[in-house]
Amino acid sequence: MNKNTREQDYNFAAQMQYKPEVKAFFHAPTFTFSYVVADPKTKHCAVIDSVLDFDLPSGTLGYESAQEIIEYITDHHYTVEWILETHMHADHLSAAAYCKRELGGKVAIGNRISTVQGMYQDVFKVSQTELDTAQSEFDVLWKDFDTFTIGELPVFTFATPGHTPADIVYGIGDALFAGDTLFMPDFGSARCDFPRGSALDMFASAQKIFSLPEEMRMFMCHDYLPAGGRTEHQHETTIAQQKQHNIHLRVGATKEAFVELREARDATLSLPKLMIPSLQVNVQAGKIPEVGGVPMMLLPVNSVFSHYSK
Repeated sequence: MNKNTREQDYNFAAQMQYKPEVKAFFHAPTFTFSYVVADPKTKHCAVIDSVLDFDLPSGTLGYESAQEIIEYITDHHYTVEWILETHMHADHLSAAAYCKRELGGKVAIGNRISTVQGMYQDVFKVSQTELDTAQSEFDVLWKDFDTFTIGELPVFTFATPGHTPADIVYGIGDALFAGDTLFMPDFGSARCDFPRGSALDMFASAQKIFSLPEEMRMFMCHDYLPAGGRTEHQHETTIAQQKQHNIHLRVGATKEAFVELREARDATLSLPKLMIPSLQVNVQAGKIPEVGGVPMMLLPVNSVFSHYSK
């Protein structure tokens, strides 16, 4: 059962003694890493940031990527306890609802998702009843520094706003799942220009992550290859490596310099091509919206996103 814990009272050193098994799955079209995180003793597991395949021009949904995760879990005889989301993804559709249907488990996200769901209501003009229905698709909404378990693995989660107001991280044993806060050290940090995002909040969230044990393994949600750098995608680093080498946020970087750098970079970026369908699906835990019983997504014209067109 989850409970709210005071961060200053939490025993991080004890948690570091637990070593979960982590399997990464890379979704090349969206540069996304999904994870199965398992307790080797009980064989209970969680799925983190799963992805649906979606072809935007044709409006075609696919389940190949999610099915790969499902087959891995089945082959290893794991029991799914949790289907976890680190935030409301803007660049892919969540497979949480599909995974829950096929595997069981509870779908969970941070409770600040209500802020993003409010934006969804504003953009798509949905009724309060429709909004309530979207919110009810999540089984659990984590409060800041809630703790729970996966099998016997201790887990903590805390808010890391910046990319969106609703980002969170999950610390599972000695492994931290960072969502869209930090990327690999040679790529830096996530964009902060979405509605209610904040480079200032991102800087504060990074400092909170940097306060964790330096030997903690850290797993990325995305890896975009740096220009002129390595040619193979990577998904794992450590808190120490981030503190020493992150090109945007390593120790010594000032808040003012980071905000200036991040905002200048963000001003050059276009809207992710799957942002509008992702918002409609991911605010309701991966459930595909319907119109008259037919799976359907809307395209608002001259909405809050219009200024991203270049």
